[in-house]
Amino acid sequence: MRNPGKNIKMTVNNLTVSYNDEGPDDALIIIFIHGFPMNKSMWNAQVEEFENNYRVIAYDVRGHGGSDAGNENFSIELFVNDLICFMDALKIDSAVLCGLSMGGYIALNAVVNYHKRFSALILCDTNCTADTPESKIKRVKTVESITKTGVEKYADESLKNLFAPESFATIKEEIEDVRTMIINTSKPSLCKTLLALSARLETCDKLPDIKVPVLILVGKKDKITPPSVAQLMHERIKGSSIHLIAHAGHLSNIENPYDFNKQLSKFMESSKIG
Repeated sequence: MRNPGKNIKMTVNNLTVSYNDEGPDDALIIIFIHGFPMNKSMWNAQVEEFENNYRVIAYDVRGHGGSDAGNENFSIELFVNDLICFMDALKIDSAVLCGLSMGGYIALNAVVNYHKRFSALILCDTNCTADTPESKIKRVKTVESITKTGVEKYADESLKNLFAPESFATIKEEIEDVRTMIINTSKPSLCKTLLALSARLETCDKLPDIKVPVLILVGKKDKITPPSVAQLMHERIKGSSIHLIAHAGHLSNIENPYDFNKQLSKFMESSKIG
């Protein structure tokens, strides 16, 4: 029995998961997976745009937003298992999957390992490569910094990389919302997720095996996962589409929701999604 609405709580694998579930009962389902260190509210502009024509679900990855962290060490594989169990609990056999940054890692791994459960894939500001040794060292130092100096300093440093320079003048309220999301994430969850991201495996060699329709979106000024990384994925996924979002950095869906939603809508309407 579906229970539509916002900030719904459901127990999955002894873990409380918080999610939004909007739109018609019998519509095609889109599941949105947020980036790190945000939560499901980063998708509000997309949920609002698509809820009239699709069933749209945005959930909090464990340890983020309103979802419990559990006692296990975090990993992308654990996050993928959470997603599949979440879909099972909602009795969702198949869905379109849209993930940004960390959400893209989860989405990509889910489609590669559970391809029968997904009818299309949207990869946003993400990549298929593993962390470089330098990136791993940087994440470990970030964990040490969060532990010693707290979350607020980490939040302020993160914002500099998450957004395009022009966004700081044009979407101040949205940037403050993201800062609040980061600050409201617990220290243990931030640290455990950073370690999970540093340990993730590359999936680039699996890209040619993806057979569902794929859209790749990336902010033109994304410093974390730049357009060159998106282009690499586009070249390896046969038949995929790619679009660069103007006036946007790493959080393209927040920085330019008009173009982001336009491209997503065009993809949903033109692709043969079953």
